[in-house]
This record gives sequence, structure tokens and C-alpha cells, in this order.
Amino acid sequence: MMKSFVLSLAAVVTFVAGGSLAAAQTPLVLEAKIQLGDVRGRIDHLAIDLARRRLFVAELENDTVAVVDLDARKVVQVLSDVKGPQGLGYLPSTDALYVANGGDGSLRIFDGKDFRMLGQIVLGGDADNVRVDPETDRVFVSYADGALAIIDATSRSKIDDIGLTAHPESFQIDRRTNRIYINNPKEQSIVVVDRVSGQPTAVWRTGNATNFAMALNEAANHVLVVFRSPAKLVAFAMFSGAVAMNTDTCGDADDMFVDAKRRRLYVSCGEGFLDVFDIEGGAYRRIAHLPTVTGARTSLWVPELDRLFFAARTAPEEPAAIWVFRPEAATAK
Repeated sequence: MMKSFVLSLAAVVTFVAGGSLAAAQTPLVLEAKIQLGDVRGRIDHLAIDLARRRLFVAELENDTVAVVDLDARKVVQVLSDVKGPQGLGYLPSTDALYVANGGDGSLRIFDGKDFRMLGQIVLGGDADNVRVDPETDRVFVSYADGALAIIDATSRSKIDDIGLTAHPESFQIDRRTNRIYINNPKEQSIVVVDRVSGQPTAVWRTGNATNFAMALNEAANHVLVVFRSPAKLVAFAMFSGAVAMNTDTCGDADDMFVDAKRRRLYVSCGEGFLDVFDIEGGAYRRIAHLPTVTGARTSLWVPELDRLFFAARTAPEEPAAIWVFRPEAATAK
């Protein structure tokens, strides 16, 4: 079955603007499926401990976090002292896993070696996305009706809030400019915050309340956002907010990542597809539209391992698993 599935992925052919054929080979090869066990419902975000080659999986509706050994290709531990885990982050300097819990609004901190709970910070409702900044030992967590919490990883305490006017969805930190770009679907906007002052410096109106996934294309100075309805990938100029590009993509996206080495973009969608775009030169051409599992919309690109990890929820024809995709080396630039 695995062989036939890989072949079916390789057979997917998509068209780019102008009607020409994309690359003859699929840009992603399904290398493995690591089963997660009896996991019900939606799976949320992922994080990685590179030194130990462990992948963390937020099993949202299961109230668990799975720890996957990537070398053994199996789950080696399940953390159950969580409540509706959504965002995850691992910080090597503190050897700690940070779990944002939507169920009780807390950020729980676990030891990266033995997974003892080291602490808990009560934030507020709907603790969601997590970003770690290894340069400053800070952890950023979106939560409640309008805030990003700033956590000092050394003291394991909240040291500040960045105030917003509605619940933030995906956000990205641009370390080159000290800006934070934040999706604010409720108010149909993208908020630009100065990380030093913690104050908003710009608000880009989108006219659409479905902006969830976000990534930065640093080579083109673009803030990339996927809107769910209609399903569109939009590139905004980083310094002005002007729309630089608008194109179709798969529906119900929740994660996307830039593969800087190959100048590609990977978009994972609950519609049941994984889209791949060629983004060289600031152009965005869809070169693959790969079938996955309906309702599975989260993923993690790990450039150090040169792998894309995709979280496939339980489906009638598929058990819950992490699908491991390898970029096709023959098409690397």
C-alpha cells in the first residue's frame, strides 16, 4: 500500500500560470508514516528537539502531547498533563518544551529530557500559537481576546504583554527588523508590532476575516498569508503592506513554511491537500497539489533535517500518523 501511495503522489500533475506543465517529478516524496496510536479528533501544531531528534505533536482533542522518536519512527512517550494543547515550542538553551493549552489558558513547561512539568503560567482563555526566540531566550504565546504574552524562559515567568484588540492567530517574528507580524482575523487585519517597544506601528486592512496561516519570505521581503474563504495565498510587501501577489491555494490552511534552500513554499490544508509553490524571484507558482487527509491541516518544516512533517488525523482509511515528506533532491536549485 505504501508503494502504491507514493506512486500516486508522484502521478499528481498540476498546471502553472500559462498552462505549462510543472516539474515531471513531485517536489515532495512520502518517505514514511509514523503511527501515533489511538488519537481522536484534530491534531494541532508541532515542534522539534533537534539534538534528540524528537518531534512533539499537540493532540488537541485527545488532551495529549505525543513525543516521537524520529530515528526509531515511533511514539516513545505521551504527555497527558495538558488541556487542549494547541501551540508548541522547544527551546534548546533551557531544554524545555512549552505547551499552550487552549482548554485552560495556561502555558505548561516540561523538561526536555524526562518531561517533568517544570512550571505553569496562567495566561487566559485560548492559549494558542507559540514562537521561541533562541537569541533572547524569550517565548511568545498568543492568547485570550487580544494579547501576545512574552515569557522569560530563564525565570519561567511572564514579563510583559503585547496588547491587541482581538484574538491573534498565526504570528511571525522578523529578527532582522525586530518586527512581529500578527494575523487578526476578527478585525480583518494584519498588525505590525515593534518588538522593542511592544507597540503596534501599522495595521494592514485585509477585508477578509479568514487570515490564519502566515510565513515570511525573507528573500522577497514578503509577509505571506493564507485566507481560508476564498482560499487564497497573498503576499504583502513587508515594509508597506501593499499586496504584491494573490493566487489560489488549497482550502482550510493552518500552516505554511518557506523552504529557503529550494525557494519553495509548503501549505498544509484541512481540505485534504498539501500545496507546493515555487517562489523564486518573488513569483508564486503552484507546482504540486498533493492529496492528504481531510481535516488534517498542520505541519512543520525542519530545514536542519530537510524534512516536512505533516500531522494526519484519524480518518476512515488512515490511522493518525505523522507523514514524513522528503523534498525531491533532483529539483533542488
